[in-house]
Order: sequence, then C-alpha cells, then structure tokens
Amino acid sequence: MTLAAKRSYPWTTTLKDKQITLRLMQTTDRDTVLSFAQSLPADDLLFLPLDITHPKVIDGWVRSLQSGRTVTVLAEAEGGLLGMGTLVRSETTWARHLGNIRLLVSPAARGIGLGSLLANEVFGLAETAGLQKVVAQMAADERGAVAVFERLGFKAEALLADYVMDREGRTHDLIVMSYDVTGLNL
Repeated sequence: MTLAAKRSYPWTTTLKDKQITLRLMQTTDRDTVLSFAQSLPADDLLFLPLDITHPKVIDGWVRSLQSGRTVTVLAEAEGGLLGMGTLVRSETTWARHLGNIRLLVSPAARGIGLGSLLANEVFGLAETAGLQKVVAQMAADERGAVAVFERLGFKAEALLADYVMDREGRTHDLIVMSYDVTGLNL
C-alpha cells in the first residue's frame, strides 16, 4: 500500500512569523536532502539507523519512496530545507501495523514548533495508511529528543541497556517510545 495523506501537498503555514511550505519528498529531492543531512550537526545523526550523509543511503531512501514503504514530508522556507518528517512502514508481517517516525530539524529552525508540525503530518500519514502505532527510537541520554517526543504524546515502551554504540565505541541505552495513532481525531 502506498502511503498517502488526507491533505493535499504542498501547503503553507506560518510558524513564529516564518512562512513554511510542507510538501512530500520526490525523487528529484535527492541532492537537496543529501545536502541537508550533511549540514546537520553530527550528534543529530548519531543514532539514526542509517548514515544519511552518504549518497548511496539517500539513493536507497529514494527507492523506498518509490515503493511506497517510506514517505517524507519536507519543510521549506525561502528556498531552503528546514526539516523533514519521515514515516517508514515495517516490512515484516507481524509488525505491519507499525510505522517508524524520524524527525530532523535544522538547528536554525528549532524552537518554532516545526518538529511538532512535522510529527503531526507523519501522524496523519500513518492514520491514512491504516497504521495503529508510530514508534520512535533514540538513545536514552538524548534528553532533548526524549522530551520532544514526550511533549508530542509518545510513551516509553522499552529501555534496552547498552544497545547502541557511538562513533567512539561507547554504548548507550536505547529508548523505544510509541504513539497510538488509533486515538487521533484528525
């Protein structure tokens, strides 16, 4: 099933006096997304499941867009990419009711509500796709990210000790948080 939203894209809104346009990522956005990823602080990318600063990884992302397994909402202002929210459907039969959420926001666009806006777009995409839960995973010591997801209504489901490893070889606990999409009133 292809992920499609109830809303029409692109659409524009205002956050803290900044006009933001949201649209779905297309295959032609490959280089823009790669440049955006490469511009982010290393700590923002540390615990993503894939290193999105590599062109081949972005090529795989584009293929998953084409197959309908992944959908990404891009947030732009003044011709530049400020953030993105991605929903990745599980490919396993026993987890077909789940989607994984990934949010990335440029440091210059933090604190204006863009992360919440992107998360709500992903929730809408998940509901349209018939998913029941959206899952977020992050290192437990990423307190800022944990707090953002808690504010969005995510609840901690599991804590896996020493589950992820940073570039220096240190292990960190992984927290798995989820949001029940079936309770949404979009």
